[in-house]
Amino acid sequence: MYKNLKTLRVKKGLTQKEMAIKLGYKYTSGYNQLEKGKRKIDIETAQKISMILGEPVEKIFF
Repeated sequence: MYKNLKTLRVKKGLTQKEMAIKLGYKYTSGYNQLEKGKRKIDIETAQKISMILGEPVEKIFF
């Protein structure tokens, strides 16, 4: 799941910093922890990521 998240982000041409900003994190490390699986992703955040990446939640996380 987390590898897929990184792959889709890179494919879209987004950096971790850009994703962090779009998700409302103050620091890049907040998003980095999501991508590495060190922090759980709640439903709301999963939906935001889905909209940013333009992919269904199911494709990204399942």
